[in-house]
Amino acid sequence: MSLENTNIGKAALWMIGAIASFSAMAIAGREAGHQLDTFEIMTYRSLIGVIIVVAVLTLTGSWKQVSRQRLGIHLIRNAAHFTGQNLWFFAVTMIPLAQVFALEFTSPLWVVMLSPLILGEALTRPRVQAAVLGFVGILIVARPSPETMNIGIITAASSAIFFALTIMFTKRLTRDESIASILFWLTAMQLVMGVTMAGWDGDIAIPDQTTMPWLLLIAFAGLTAHFCMTNALAVAPATVVVPIDFTRLPVIALLGMLIYKEPLDIWVLCGAIVIFMANYMNIMDAKTTKRSRVN
Repeated sequence: MSLENTNIGKAALWMIGAIASFSAMAIAGREAGHQLDTFEIMTYRSLIGVIIVVAVLTLTGSWKQVSRQRLGIHLIRNAAHFTGQNLWFFAVTMIPLAQVFALEFTSPLWVVMLSPLILGEALTRPRVQAAVLGFVGILIVARPSPETMNIGIITAASSAIFFALTIMFTKRLTRDESIASILFWLTAMQLVMGVTMAGWDGDIAIPDQTTMPWLLLIAFAGLTAHFCMTNALAVAPATVVVPIDFTRLPVIALLGMLIYKEPLDIWVLCGAIVIFMANYMNIMDAKTTKRSRVN
């Protein structure tokens, strides 16, 4: 077996973990939403995250990697992620899970459109075409009309924009900051944001014995999802990883049907295919651009 085939196999195994984790987080978010609002969910998720990150930094002696030199960018990045994650958790309680995932997949297209402003990257013609095609996919998924539009669709689509901002500011931070520093400020800042927003009315709900396991699953799945995705990208190119990642749409659609009796919407699947094509066009353009620079 060739090294390339071996790496693809490893990437597929990592992506199975990522798909399972993302799906578990969506289901756990919906279940926790029966008792807690999204700010409370984020508060407890961040609290668990802080405990885990602090323990790892202490046990590995990595506190020296935590820097305070880019706190402004950390704050912007974490505010964007906090907003996007709250919108996402709200959306999973309002609309079918497959619809949430399909709209979430538009994040890379927002990166394409916003990166010239934030990262100073060139906006090529193929990337513009990919973005346009992606937004056609959004229209197919959302089918905007007075009868079909609702707050769930709006929040799911909006979360993709904030996730795109998170991606871009994370990219800026990785130029100077360690992963340890990024994770510490991520959990610490979002814990403060969560407590502030959840406690503005002086009432933060305490999770009961039914909800607590779902919160633990959200925190654990959030960490394992990104860990598995990072490892998949480390052993295989995005042209391999992204198509595998898109299989979580039919997976979550099937889980939504089995657990919540959500109907399988052909328009959501069709729109998701269009969005996938747009993302793949963007990846191939980036690959071509990189190859031309090398040559």
